[in-house]
Amino acid sequence: MNKDEITQEDNEQLLRLPLGEIRGQRCQTIYAHAYYSFEGIPYAKPPLGELRFKAPQPVEPWAGVKDCTQCASKPMQKNSRTGGVEGAEDCLYLNVYTKELKSEQLLPVMVFIFGGAYYMGGATRNSYSPDYFMSEKVVLVTLNYRLCSLGFLSLADPALQVPGNAALKDQILALRWVKQYISHFNGDPNNITVFGESAGAASVHALMLSEQTSDLFQRAVLMSGTALSYWVNMPQTDMAYRLAKFNGYSGENIDAEVLCFLQQLEPAKLVQHSLLNEEERRKLYIFPFGPIVEPYISADCVLPKRPFQLLKNTWSNRIPLIIGGNSFEGLFMYQRLKMFPQIMRTLLNDPERILPEDAKEAYTPEQRREMGTNMLKLFFGAKEPSDRSVFKFLDIYGYKQFWHDIHRTILARLSYASAPTYLYRFDFDSPDFNLYRAKFCGHDPVHGVAHADELSYMFFSNDSWKVSLDSAEYKTIRRLIGILVAFAKNSDPHCDEIKPIVWHALEKSNPSLALNISNDLSIMELPESVKLKAFDELFASTEQLY
Repeated sequence: MNKDEITQEDNEQLLRLPLGEIRGQRCQTIYAHAYYSFEGIPYAKPPLGELRFKAPQPVEPWAGVKDCTQCASKPMQKNSRTGGVEGAEDCLYLNVYTKELKSEQLLPVMVFIFGGAYYMGGATRNSYSPDYFMSEKVVLVTLNYRLCSLGFLSLADPALQVPGNAALKDQILALRWVKQYISHFNGDPNNITVFGESAGAASVHALMLSEQTSDLFQRAVLMSGTALSYWVNMPQTDMAYRLAKFNGYSGENIDAEVLCFLQQLEPAKLVQHSLLNEEERRKLYIFPFGPIVEPYISADCVLPKRPFQLLKNTWSNRIPLIIGGNSFEGLFMYQRLKMFPQIMRTLLNDPERILPEDAKEAYTPEQRREMGTNMLKLFFGAKEPSDRSVFKFLDIYGYKQFWHDIHRTILARLSYASAPTYLYRFDFDSPDFNLYRAKFCGHDPVHGVAHADELSYMFFSNDSWKVSLDSAEYKTIRRLIGILVAFAKNSDPHCDEIKPIVWHALEKSNPSLALNISNDLSIMELPESVKLKAFDELFASTEQLY
């Protein structure tokens, strides 16, 4: 880095990029570690007007000094609790946090992609403050991408250039920005790790399967999500037409006319809607817009085929991977099942609904019903299935929506990948610091490690507090950060924080051997493995296991 690129005045930090000058700041973490923060840096043109729904365009240089001392607005989205609309359509900004602006060697770069079911979330300090990572010599990047219809609307007419997956293309453009400019923040452009959680992990996996990203990162971490998850593989539907009709469109289902109508709507209407039909709800789809197999091949196509069809030959089989999930993923559905117990009764009456969508295609309705009944028996054991057993149903959701697709991804890696794959299971059950379980379960006395609970130990947030250095919670923070940073530095997750544990890469002989992260660390076969094998059997006649 040229010394003329950096100037400092008190805590203000000026940095000169080829695009223009930015103003950041020198900060301290809650544990008094110093670092540099540059937030709200544009990586694309605002996706407004004719650019709405389309692939992002690279940002243009600017004059003067751009203030980058606070995060940009989160992407426009509907608040799932209040029903109101938050955020901004102009949202394509990223944040760079670096431990050092000068060092003998450039620092490893870690790029995080947030989750939120593709309709909520954002790269803000409220949720993803870098405090824990900034105890280490790394560069951390968090980024916004478009959500809901703004990020995933798809139209089949090639002339309109809206094939879908604009949000994934946002992420790719952000990675290209990182590759091109991160050295100005003391980051190594040839040592980039991409990691994500939930829909963010599914996004990372989709990027791993796309030829668009083959030179953009060197390793990846998938936390509670993969591109094989049924909630990633949206069916090719008339969702754009439905969205237009929901907002008053009275014309025919002609792509050009639908697009013209939608591009003129105020943006809030594009994220505030109810579009799923009864059959889609029966199949447990939870949102109408998400990643999709693009209807035609374009220069920037991300997913030309279904993800499971891309596993064998993907370039990312050559890069190391950490993958895993949490021990009670299904707790994220707790409030919904508590408020709507009829969901459980419906599953008892229609057991086919608990089967993976990919596994249904090869079987008759009678076979599917029998298979669903057998799966209910697997989860309930000798006990008669009942809607009073809410936690049994929650366990089913954990397998159906997360763990089995993690397992399928591992099987594919062990068959096709030349690089190592490491499996973890997060099982640290804090009485009060599993912040996402608290969101899902409220004040009910519920135990277990819920979907997204690992984020409590990776990022400081508005819900966090400074835990004591001698606490089990702080030890867990240090373990997770240690693993991720060690992996980002040299593709090996071993670190002082997990000694004397030896965490081997997976082998075909035991695809379920995981590092279990609880109060203590251990190497163990997943307790979930028996049920995962039962899910495997559902795919026996489909050729779609992986």
